[in-house]
Amino acid sequence: MQTALLTKASSSALPLFTLEAPQFRKAGDAATPAVGSVHSYAKEEEIFAEGDRAAYVYKVLSGVVRTSKLLSDGRRQIDAFHLAGDIFGIEAGDEYRFCAEAVGECVVIAYRRNNLSATMGNDAQLAQEITIGMMRSLVRAQNHMLLLGRKSAIEKIATFLLEMVERTSGDDALDLPMSRTDIADHLGLTIETVSRSFTQLERQGIIDLPSARHVVLSNKAALERLNA
Repeated sequence: MQTALLTKASSSALPLFTLEAPQFRKAGDAATPAVGSVHSYAKEEEIFAEGDRAAYVYKVLSGVVRTSKLLSDGRRQIDAFHLAGDIFGIEAGDEYRFCAEAVGECVVIAYRRNNLSATMGNDAQLAQEITIGMMRSLVRAQNHMLLLGRKSAIEKIATFLLEMVERTSGDDALDLPMSRTDIADHLGLTIETVSRSFTQLERQGIIDLPSARHVVLSNKAALERLNA
């Protein structure tokens, strides 16, 4: 991998990564000096804001983080939901283009963007995690672009549920950590459309909703056909 692909051409651009621990927004963080700094966030707490200096790369240890952008008219677009093991906060430039917030209680570890070559040489496993995380993020971004541009509301919900099952339990049931509003802002839908789509899938026997956030994929094959 070429460092030039990950930074701006200007000399002021931040390098991607280092192992220096950051200074967080509040006290009480548990530090792991040789690796980074571990920090816990409460539900809806901001991790970084859009426009903040992109000095750190983050990895989710537990919980879920959402990255989003607020449009000029007040609408919000959620770029992605980052689950345990996911890398986020990777930027080519000097500032974060999105804000990051904890969906619920979460724990992350942060690494300073500096001296990528030294990091890769000193900690091959961590460098591999960063690389794999970048590739996964790219694939998800490409899939999300297709979803937003070409799929109907029902197809978007089907794709979202299948992706979440694959990324979490891997079986036919899951507990969604995010709200219907979050789902709507991620899929480019209204909350009313999301609710109607869930109800329609339930009436068709494709999913079961024992509670608002617990979803059982009663007919996974039908969901996969909608996702095709």
